[in-house]
Amino acid sequence: MSSIEEHKRKIKEHLEEIEDAIEEGIEKRPITIGFHCSACVIELLELYIHSLNKIPMGKILKHDWFKKPKEGQKKEPLIERKLKVEFENKEELYDLIYEIEENRNSLVYGRVGKEQVKKVLDSFLKYKSKIIELIKKEGVEIE
Repeated sequence: MSSIEEHKRKIKEHLEEIEDAIEEGIEKRPITIGFHCSACVIELLELYIHSLNKIPMGKILKHDWFKKPKEGQKKEPLIERKLKVEFENKEELYDLIYEIEENRNSLVYGRVGKEQVKKVLDSFLKYKSKIIELIKKEGVEIE
């Protein structure tokens, strides 16, 4: 199975889990929402960057590289140090990933309210919509 096909298989699985959690009620499934939204955005980004041929097929991105930079931070953001690539709408996509990652551990390990879960889900849905369009431009169909 090619790396593109493997990404698509994993993305499909994450999307199914997210959809099941939405159907059951997001307030009942914060762990599922936190984990699968986080994993899926990274998988989608990897697929997109692979489709652009900007990174080799074996390169793996890690969710914890997406720590939101602090205002006035002198160092480059961690993701910029780990992944030096340029692509369309990069800042906007990274900002959405930052929002998801800021809340990931609370959803997975802590006690959260419906609003925090909804915030992560909303960021995920915006991200998914934007990146799927970019991926389609590269000739790769997800859904």
